[in-house]
Amino acid sequence: MQARVVGLTAASPIDPALAFTEAMVRRAQNGDAEAFAELIEDQYDRIYRTAWRWCGNGHDAEDIAQDVCVRLGDAIKGFDGRSAFSSWVYRITLNMVRDWQRAGRRRGANVNAYAEITPTEAPPTQEDEAAHRDLWTAVRKLPEKQRDAVLLVYAEELNHAQAAEIMGIKEATVSFHVHEARKTLRGLL
Repeated sequence: MQARVVGLTAASPIDPALAFTEAMVRRAQNGDAEAFAELIEDQYDRIYRTAWRWCGNGHDAEDIAQDVCVRLGDAIKGFDGRSAFSSWVYRITLNMVRDWQRAGRRRGANVNAYAEITPTEAPPTQEDEAAHRDLWTAVRKLPEKQRDAVLLVYAEELNHAQAAEIMGIKEATVSFHVHEARKTLRGLL
């Protein structure tokens, strides 16, 4: 008679940063102002950086980031944990940027600034800087889904799966939007 061995599977290691964020979210949802302040402090640089990359202007990015923080205060109780907290914050930030862009179009605002994507060791040449500015100005003119996909993948350096989670679409759709954006940019540049 052969003995049957029942194996135990190892539990996935717990990411301490993720566990801490989840605990802070629960505390903030229960009205803990200190926990909410800590969440904002943890997320603020990402919110600001994301807003700046989308709009290309530091003053506007600051206004958007502040609006996002206010919105988070109102919306935190509705966070259900189906996605990562950071993904949820990205979505709120993107929605605020879109609101800002729509309001800017209504006012006739024209943003010509560009976002610095990755700093380099050597300062860029004048030609490189002009090409960089032209590229990101063109990216901001792309249709909304293409623009969001390009900025999440190239500016935020997220993979297609992470971008899909933030955009609320399938990974293959992100790939499609990036592909279409490349074709559109070839025509614009």
